[in-house]
Amino acid sequence: MKIKFFLLLFLCIWFAGSGIQAQNASKFRIEGKVTDKAGSPVAFANVILDIKRNLTGTSNADGMYVIENVPQGSYEMVISSVGYEETKSRIEVNGARTLTFNFTLNDNAQDLREVLVKGDRQKAEVQKLKTSGFSVNALDLKDFQNLGSDLNQVLARTSGVKVRETGGMGSNFEFSINGLSGKQIRYFIDGVPMDIFGNSMSLNNIPVNLAERVEVYKGVVPVSLGADAMGGAVNIVTNQRVRNYLDASYSIGSFNSHRAAITGQYTIPGQSGIVVRANGFYNYSDNNYIMRDVEVWDEEEYEYVPKNFRRFHDDYMSVMGKLEAGVLNKKWTDAFFVGGSYSHTDQDIQTGFRQHIVYGDVHRNSNSYSTFASYRKDSLFVNGLNLNVFASVSRDYMITADTSMYQYGWDGTRIKRSSAEMGGSKAISHLIRPKKFLRANLSYDINSHHSFNMNYSYDHVENNSYNELIQDKDYAPGNLGKGILGVAYQGNFFKDRLLTQVFGKIYQVHLKQNQWSNIEYDYVDQDTVFYNYGYGVTGRLKLFRATGIKFSYEKAYRLQEVEEMFGDGLTIIGNPVLKPENGDNFNAGIFQGFDMGRHHFFIEAGAFYRDARDFIYAVPYERNNAMQYENKSSVVIKGGEAEMRYTFDELLSVTVNATYQNAINMTKYSREGSTIPEATYKNKIPNRPWFFGNADLGIGKNNVWSDGDRLQFNYNSQYVHWFYLTWEAYGDKRGKATIPTQFVHNASVAYSFLNGRYNCSLECRNFTNELAFDNFKLQKPGRSFTVKLRYFIH
Repeated sequence: MKIKFFLLLFLCIWFAGSGIQAQNASKFRIEGKVTDKAGSPVAFANVILDIKRNLTGTSNADGMYVIENVPQGSYEMVISSVGYEETKSRIEVNGARTLTFNFTLNDNAQDLREVLVKGDRQKAEVQKLKTSGFSVNALDLKDFQNLGSDLNQVLARTSGVKVRETGGMGSNFEFSINGLSGKQIRYFIDGVPMDIFGNSMSLNNIPVNLAERVEVYKGVVPVSLGADAMGGAVNIVTNQRVRNYLDASYSIGSFNSHRAAITGQYTIPGQSGIVVRANGFYNYSDNNYIMRDVEVWDEEEYEYVPKNFRRFHDDYMSVMGKLEAGVLNKKWTDAFFVGGSYSHTDQDIQTGFRQHIVYGDVHRNSNSYSTFASYRKDSLFVNGLNLNVFASVSRDYMITADTSMYQYGWDGTRIKRSSAEMGGSKAISHLIRPKKFLRANLSYDINSHHSFNMNYSYDHVENNSYNELIQDKDYAPGNLGKGILGVAYQGNFFKDRLLTQVFGKIYQVHLKQNQWSNIEYDYVDQDTVFYNYGYGVTGRLKLFRATGIKFSYEKAYRLQEVEEMFGDGLTIIGNPVLKPENGDNFNAGIFQGFDMGRHHFFIEAGAFYRDARDFIYAVPYERNNAMQYENKSSVVIKGGEAEMRYTFDELLSVTVNATYQNAINMTKYSREGSTIPEATYKNKIPNRPWFFGNADLGIGKNNVWSDGDRLQFNYNSQYVHWFYLTWEAYGDKRGKATIPTQFVHNASVAYSFLNGRYNCSLECRNFTNELAFDNFKLQKPGRSFTVKLRYFIH
């Protein structure tokens, strides 16, 4: 089977769908006026028919709204606006081509909606995702956009998610979802893989106010993302609304840390439909926080003693810019954009993968370029047939210099040694990765109850790495191509009580390596092509108006990454015989929402089970401070999570969540034919938290000193129970290395005025100055402060 077959299948289903839908080609226009009880127009009211198909509108200054291209059918129209009671009305769309529906909103009434959040478009979408069949955290970022945090710090507060950083700003991090992490998690921006925009585009670099919403899928991932994610996916949703706006911010904090961000959109006046979008950010930090209780050899005491030292070689800088231009709402397209991006990082390397390894001269920088184009057309040829295509060409270029022949200590002293700092020969290592990416998504809505979705993505990466002190190019580059085809059907039954989706996926990997042949006495190409097949189902059943159960299952595969197969030419040793991971993902959950006057509650709980086979696991090598990815035969992860949210109008909000996850090594025999079980059989996977939780408190008040202002206070606590640093089976448990229990507290206060145009905030992270650790007991920063100023106009 070849990729051409997938494309042929794609086109066959496309044209088959076109013929089916041709009989339902009529579309309608809905218009009307929204007023209050006094008859005055209500501006900026949200009018929603179907969010999934973008059948929404907003009333203008005269209270008038219009929704175009509405298919025939029965809908529940929802009208909402801040300060008014949400109104719902069942309407029938048929007959005349233009239908008029007028609505009157009541002031200050109790919220009668089925969802338990404020009724703007973003919050409605968030609640819709939470009550879908997928196990998903959907987070509206509106309440966080005035903070100086990055997305990692915000997402770490949600259930089932654990973010583990190796240091301060720009440090490596591990993002874990229900026990699976690293490459098992995929990251997207508006459905596009994040890595095509370069190394700087990562969750620990992106400021919060560059996004509107974040979706965290646990285990089972929608076909529309086109991902081979076995552990889950994170999708960042940016501002895609058609309006002019500018959002600019700057923050300064401890350790000489700076963050600046800007995003905006401008529509050229007139009928051209031309839109220009731009966004970018800049991050810098010295990262010179105190390393506490570091054990060093004391010549006078003649033993190891704990001392405090300030980090001295950990500067970090990153910058990213993205510009795109296109047209909207033309006969031939709903949205067509072309653009490009550039990102750059400049980073000192302070430590290896363990704290006792100290570097004083190793340096790394990278440059990334990308060009891209996107096309979207709803009702292509026939009503309900929607096409979305994205294509890009990008190039990553990283240089790491390790030329010092000294060994450093935490006090900054150094001694001459016979090798470079990272354990080998002197190196100026080049890593070059050109990449091509294509994604095509075709959806077909038969009616409001049944729909199909087909997604095809292809990702091709070439890996070139060499040491310029030895050679001038890579004489044995590798190529890795991955294609994923997914097809899904979604059905809505019994008046929205049962929502279900079934899907299947085909995974293709094309691996090409240039390897030295002692027979040919030359480099010889070796090609390998193989396929895997996955499938799954999701469901949500509403038991009562705001109570339901949901479940999901997927037979999933996670294909090898280029870094795992070929290494990075420096600290990661390639493993060309690495196999793809595969496993079974199960999720089950229940949710309950209810109102008591102005008090709103939402409770959800879930259980998960992951049976991962050929589990890809990073194995560190002390000898040369490097690591290599290997396959573990079997790892089983099971656990549960729960979250409770309470809000009182816009004054008070409380969120508490907890997660338990138990990852067990189920590899009984280390090699084929062995009859002696591994010592670590049925041990917990080391260096992974197994119990953690979060608590958030928010208190805010509108119109404190003037109309349109708001004062907001937030408090957050993060708890992590102790866990083993190494395998339980090795050594006496009483003397084993552990990462201790941690309880970190953060607080912030923010003030905005002129309806959010001007904003300022003060944030303190780890205000009790707790000693915090993460991967391999690497220390994170202690107490820190950040001040942020933000300007937003639309």
